[in-house]
Amino acid sequence: MAGYGIRIGAPLYFRHTSSLEHDTGPHPEGPGRIPAIERAMDACDWLGFELRDAPEVTMEQLLRVHPEHYIEHVRVACERGVALDPDTITSPGSWSAALHAAGGPVVMVDALLGGEARLAFSGLRPPGHHAETSTAMGFCLFGNLAVAAAHALELHGLERVFVLDWDVHHGNGTNEIFKGSREVLFASLHQWPLYPGTGPLEDVGTGEGEGFSLNLPMPPGSGEDEWLSMVQHVVLPAAREYTPQLVLVSAGFDAHRADPLANCMLETNSFGELAASVRELAGDLDVPVGVVLEGGYDLEALSASVVATLASLNDGGTPPRQVDRDELSARAASALGRYWPL
Repeated sequence: MAGYGIRIGAPLYFRHTSSLEHDTGPHPEGPGRIPAIERAMDACDWLGFELRDAPEVTMEQLLRVHPEHYIEHVRVACERGVALDPDTITSPGSWSAALHAAGGPVVMVDALLGGEARLAFSGLRPPGHHAETSTAMGFCLFGNLAVAAAHALELHGLERVFVLDWDVHHGNGTNEIFKGSREVLFASLHQWPLYPGTGPLEDVGTGEGEGFSLNLPMPPGSGEDEWLSMVQHVVLPAAREYTPQLVLVSAGFDAHRADPLANCMLETNSFGELAASVRELAGDLDVPVGVVLEGGYDLEALSASVVATLASLNDGGTPPRQVDRDELSARAASALGRYWPL
């Protein structure tokens, strides 16, 4: 089993036992997700990742994204074990879990930008990409990845962060938080129609951020070829033109054909192919990659897909499988071509 000893340059895996204390009852986003992933990782010797405990996020870090009144609202709800909406359950253990789930991506960014590693994964819960500035929803309490991106911009002085969200549900929270900014290029592939019902192709951001939100709805039944075509012919050309200094991935695994909450048809290895495209982009631009766990609710598919993703990102070998531009990606490229050379 991989240990906690420091190995400069080794990929990093951030975790914390508080993820098991976020008790959601009989709910798809349950604490069993974490042991399933970690058993699968342990079975392959953690793929050489160095394990680190994730700290709690600080209030200063959270306040870059969420206002104080909202943070207090979440704290009180967790203390009382009150649901924040019908889908977003809390328990007394949820507060600590949420602080660590946001803290993991922040120290992940510190490690990546400090030159300790080129690849890192934050394997914590609850997920975060649905949490808006002042609204908890979709199983999410805080915008974990958004907090990390804001930290990279504010503390590390970055000017351009690329966020790829391949969770099957639209990352409405991350989208809402950065929709007016050109400091984050946000790209989301998501099934539509599906919860939360946001993220149409026409949503390209607002004001200074117009053109920096790439929302790419995918039809039910879409599989690996369709997803790869959208990534390779829309997302990556825009990202290359943007020349980010950091790549962050909101990695949900609920577009897997086995997932009970959606209707897309990705296979386990499909996530390895998506990851290979990200690896190639980051390698060409010479920037680090941070991956943050989002959804995925069939435990076998989830755990195997996390392994496939991290193995692909950590393997400098097999190039991504190339696919032709299809009608779906051509339509998206036509709509977004006024902003990026697609």
